[in-house]
Amino acid sequence: MSDVSSRGDGSRVAKAGGSILSAFLALALLAGCGGHPKGVMTPVALAQPSTTSQVDMLVATTRQPSGDPATLFSGERSPTLSMTDVAVSIPPDSRRQPGTVQWPRKLPPNPETDFAVTRVRELASDDEARSWFQVHNEEGHVLLFVHGFNNRYEDAVFRLAQIVHDSGAQATPILFTWPSRARVFDYNYDKESTNYSRTALEDTLRTLAEAPKVKDVTILAHSMGTWLTMEALRQMGIRDGKIAPKIENVVLASPDIDLDVFAKQWVDMGKARPKFTIFVSQDDRALALSRLISGDVSRLGAIDPTAEPYRTQLEDAGITAIDLTKVQTDDGLHHGKFAESPEIVQLIGQRIIKGQTLTDSEISLGEGITAVVAGTAKNVGTVAAATITAPVTIIEGRGVPPKKVYLDETLDSEERSQAGAP
Repeated sequence: MSDVSSRGDGSRVAKAGGSILSAFLALALLAGCGGHPKGVMTPVALAQPSTTSQVDMLVATTRQPSGDPATLFSGERSPTLSMTDVAVSIPPDSRRQPGTVQWPRKLPPNPETDFAVTRVRELASDDEARSWFQVHNEEGHVLLFVHGFNNRYEDAVFRLAQIVHDSGAQATPILFTWPSRARVFDYNYDKESTNYSRTALEDTLRTLAEAPKVKDVTILAHSMGTWLTMEALRQMGIRDGKIAPKIENVVLASPDIDLDVFAKQWVDMGKARPKFTIFVSQDDRALALSRLISGDVSRLGAIDPTAEPYRTQLEDAGITAIDLTKVQTDDGLHHGKFAESPEIVQLIGQRIIKGQTLTDSEISLGEGITAVVAGTAKNVGTVAAATITAPVTIIEGRGVPPKKVYLDETLDSEERSQAGAP
């Protein structure tokens, strides 16, 4: 009997392993980088006169230096935070579509047609970083971007440059890039790298919050970077008893976070939290795989925010959710819509970073975009379009409905415990 049982368990394990492997292979095919050249960080000179635009950014990283000027940093971990001044040239709008990163087809890149790095300068001290900020200060507003899974250093640099340019954000761009090996099969390595980097991100945020010339900070985090962001904020809340007031906005795009864990992270931050906005999509294939390998627990970025109990729970928590399920982009994974949709990236730059409400009649998000605006159920009609009903289907086609997680049980636990409730 035990032999039969053992064989049965082994069969189930093998089947599960095979399903996960198949899903990873599917993801690898969908996430292919299209064969663009790697190692684009070597600066190139601009022709004069030039019709390009330029984005200057400060890059902070826990990656290990590669020793190669073409890549600068690898996917391995460093105990020391490195800071670099980077300038990226972007082709004129007549030669690119908003929402796209125009990778060079060959090296060196042509700035008139390709994204190209035009300056790289190591910042050897905090004083040099402060000097950089004084030169690039946008009236005290800071946009800090935390990239997601499967990103090289250069991927994150070009993505932030594209977001800043296309959004028109009037904020000083800062990139926090953590050690991703940029390989689909290194998902767990990348996840552990976010844990490795959370104190460095916390320290970076605290430094910004303590800087006299910084008025406010908006964090824009994507995918696995949302986990890193929530962990860093949770640590700050526990360590300091609050989140620094200058951290006013947190935008979580396609958050790859277990719903139960997100609710607990939220509570641990304390009551003085930033304003949260989440971008979700039920057709996100990367999050479908993440759910498959994470105990079949729904990911925050794949919920339907218009369905109960999520809608009420999000409103009660003061979290704005914007559903991008019907937004069409060229991303085969449906995982980067927040940056690739011109309407959404402009919404981030023009409205959310400024802390403006999403409930007035001036907003037009376009057909198929649904918003659930925190605490404003009666006004959702001014923003909402279609209601999405179909749940996400797992990449491998099982179609298992997600586990129902009741966020309010955790989100309200702090209040209940203080009131003496069991």
